[in-house]
Amino acid sequence: MRTFTTLLLIVFSLLQYRLWFGKNSVPDYLALQENVTRQQLINEKLRQRNKLLYADTDDLKLGTEAIEERARNELGMIKKNETFFRVTPNKANSIKSDTNKAGY
Repeated sequence: MRTFTTLLLIVFSLLQYRLWFGKNSVPDYLALQENVTRQQLINEKLRQRNKLLYADTDDLKLGTEAIEERARNELGMIKKNETFFRVTPNKANSIKSDTNKAGY
């Protein structure tokens, strides 16, 4: 009976060692679970970005307003008989405001 108990303890010890320190052990499982959670967050961000891109391409395909907006903002285009005004800050005023922000 004593040898049987010793044998059972040895087998139990080997199984415990494998559970905690061997291949596919508990720490490995926890690390993989953390990696899966991180990847799911990344995937969700990418899904949101893809939704925005799909909405943008659908808007460009279906409507002319989005194309017109892009032409105005990115290319600086204007319509016929339209007057373009560019408002720029006065350099003297911007220098004063910069010095006020810096605490002079």
